Formats: sequence, structure tokens, C-alpha cells
Amino acid sequence: MILHGYWRSSATYRVRIALSLKGLAFDQVGHDLRTGAQKLPAYLALNPQGFVPALELDGDVYAQSGAIIELLDELHPEPPLLPTTPERRAKARAMAAAIACDIHPLNNLRVLNAIRDLGADQEQVQGWIARWIGEGFAALEPQIVGPYAFGDTPGLVDCFLVPQVYNAERFGVDLSPYPRLLAAAGQARAHPAFAAAHPDRQPDAG
Repeated sequence: MILHGYWRSSATYRVRIALSLKGLAFDQVGHDLRTGAQKLPAYLALNPQGFVPALELDGDVYAQSGAIIELLDELHPEPPLLPTTPERRAKARAMAAAIACDIHPLNNLRVLNAIRDLGADQEQVQGWIARWIGEGFAALEPQIVGPYAFGDTPGLVDCFLVPQVYNAERFGVDLSPYPRLLAAAGQARAHPAFAAAHPDRQPDAG
């Protein structure tokens, strides 16, 4: 397996966590988003959307972190990343989607660059970031069912939550209103698989 990503990409971080939880060996190829490396022809040939991550597996390429993680969970069922019942799986997927669809995209690099292009200064950019993370985390807070984000073992929701907390901390967002969320993230971060997936520990970090 080859994981194409960027060390500080939260979407790539999610997949690294899942791979680490599954105990799967993989190689990494870094594409520096700051220089637009993800838009170079060689990478677009792998992933026409020009986003990271992309996973090369058995001669095919898979994109979008959620789809990749669920593929890994189906191919390598142990340990499971989704609950055992359809109802709980739906709830876990909804929590992950709240992060992947409603928080993260509004604060990724291309959106922040776009609002800067519209004239936003740094204070306004910070306000933008805090607004969407705050609204999303406020909605997630009452849904946390610990000690992990959604149960007694690390799973899909944790794969999405921990990278988003990392982003929030990096941007200086006040997370004190979300004690349950922070406790769940702390529980996950203490797990060796999450520690191994941390951005600072990746070969292209810097």
C-alpha cells in the first residue's frame, strides 16, 4: 500500500490513524500542499480531483478519506472501526460526516486562501476558522459516548475527531466549552496507533 498525502493534512491524518489501528504496513509519498504539488500532472493522473489523500492498493487508486477508511475496515475487519448494529453505524457515520463535510472543508487551505483573496485579514480568517469549528464541535459535544468518541474502543469517529482537534489547537481555537470532546480526543491520543499517526512523526514533516 502507498499512501499519498501531506503530513499536516487532516484528511491524510485520518487514514494514517486507520492504517495504524489495523496494524497495516504502508509506504508514504508526500505532496506539499503549500507548493501546489497535489495539482501536478503526475498526481492528477492518480487522483483527478487533486486532493490528498489517495491510497494505491493492488493496482488501483482510492480517494476520499472516509471511503478509504471504510474500504480498509471491510478488507481488514479486525479491529473493527464501526459499531456492530446498523443504528450505531449510522450514528458513527453521521458524526464523522459532520467533521468531514461541515467543519473541515470550510477551514482547509484552499478555502482559507480563497477568503484571503476576497480581502479577509488574519483576524477575520481566525474568526472564520473559530466559527465553523465552534459550531461543529458544539453539535458533536452531546453526541460523545466515551471513553472514546463513540464507545469503549477507538473507531471511525476518533479517526476524524483527533485530526480536527489538532487543527483547532493549531489555529488557537478555544476548546474549553467541549470537555467531553476533549476527553475523548485525549483518550485516543494516548493510544499508540494515534501517536504513530501524528503529523510531527511523518517523514515529510517540516
